[in-house]
Amino acid sequence: MRLLVERKPIKVYPDPKRVIARFFFNGEERAKEVIKRVLALSHDDVFGLISPILQEYSKRHRNITKILARHCKKIKYCIEEMEIDYESLSKYQRLLLGSYFTHEYSIESAAFFNPSVVEDPDQSELVEGEKRLIISFRAVGEGHISSVVFRRALIDRNGNITVNPSGNYIDEAEVVRNAVYNKKLFFKRAADAMIDLNILDEVSLKLEEKFDYAVLRRVIIDSKNLQTDDLKKLEYDKVLWLSDTYHEISFSRDTDISDRVIFPISEFERKGIEDARFVRFIRDDGSVIYYATYTAFDGAMILPKLLQTTDFYDFKVSPLHGAGAQNKNLALFPRKINGKYAMISRIDGWNNYLMYSDKLTVWDHPVKLQQPQFPWEFIQIGNCGSPIETEAGWLVVTHGVGPMRRYCLGASLLDLEDPSKEIGRLTEPLVIPNNDEREGYVPNVLYSCGSIIHNGELIIPYGLSDYCSSFASVKIDLLLSKLIESGSQADEPTGHQKS
Repeated sequence: MRLLVERKPIKVYPDPKRVIARFFFNGEERAKEVIKRVLALSHDDVFGLISPILQEYSKRHRNITKILARHCKKIKYCIEEMEIDYESLSKYQRLLLGSYFTHEYSIESAAFFNPSVVEDPDQSELVEGEKRLIISFRAVGEGHISSVVFRRALIDRNGNITVNPSGNYIDEAEVVRNAVYNKKLFFKRAADAMIDLNILDEVSLKLEEKFDYAVLRRVIIDSKNLQTDDLKKLEYDKVLWLSDTYHEISFSRDTDISDRVIFPISEFERKGIEDARFVRFIRDDGSVIYYATYTAFDGAMILPKLLQTTDFYDFKVSPLHGAGAQNKNLALFPRKINGKYAMISRIDGWNNYLMYSDKLTVWDHPVKLQQPQFPWEFIQIGNCGSPIETEAGWLVVTHGVGPMRRYCLGASLLDLEDPSKEIGRLTEPLVIPNNDEREGYVPNVLYSCGSIIHNGELIIPYGLSDYCSSFASVKIDLLLSKLIESGSQADEPTGHQKS
């Protein structure tokens, strides 16, 4: 018999009005033609065109002049190749040029789903029993491009959830490329990305054991300029694109968290940043840092990556390496176990694996932890976010895929000191799609990327058919009792141990 689960009377929907102003470029030949036409306009014509644009779009973006100026600067090299002095351009010419190389993108016009939840770093001015939350979502817009967005929420002592309304503006972060690369790890990831090995060997010989973005860029450009084969030039570009997967991003301090979007930056994630799993991690010294694993997708290849932040303003971004950093569904445990970082993954696409590491970004030696066991999960089993520590063990919310590719949520319990030992697993789903949750971007799918325990309840935010998101809750003591009971009643599964 399934446990009683309460659906919360709240849904968070995509909002097509939430747009960002992105750089728009259709190639150098067309760009130079546009530049020539704009610079042929008189001063009055330029002002007459840009003035209404600034008036209209200042209502849609926090600082439209800054955006247009930045986008104009991106085509500075084209202007200079036309033997035009960039510094001689007037302010209004630069803004008008920037407007021709800008387009609006609606980040969540198609879907808003796969939420993850963590405790907000700011818990000030609350009454007893309340908790402030940060919820991340996967937002999908035109072309199925995914990004990470946030909402702030409050949960009261009775489990009622209020999601704060989003702000009027939304901003991308400033990108800082100040990473120092380890040559061995960088070129191993480059080989995994199937970049031409001969080119990798050539570039590697020109670099020290540690190098930064500026040095790498100079080596790549110099090498590329000596190349006449366009396909070979593309391979050099790929090395530079890979370097973009290491960076830092920073949001303005005057943005609300709902105003911040982590949008694809590098070519290796140009088709989307998918399913961020945030976790509040306790370091050895007791300090707190937030990590999130996510999947970068370029349209053909999957690249697991890691975000880290302490304040949700500044983020460091790194790719994950190793035999265990493959496929999707990586979820970090919220503290070290026996002195090592621990991670659950699904490297083969249909089983759960466990792995340990001394380094956050290197994951090898995955060991199979769980495999599909019940009919509702015969196609695959995976995690729905980081394990949650309880007195009874590590609680793992799982997803299972069954007939008609229906996604349901389940739960497992792992031993605290040795998570390779499964204490119990629900034999039936915890949450299944209701009739009013079946229709959407992808029908018959319930999915979550992270849950939280509050006042004796497990709060599960979940996506409904990849369209919008809602919340469910279950009494934690009843769930743990059910899991322990399932372990004591079940025969020992093949390849598993029970404590």
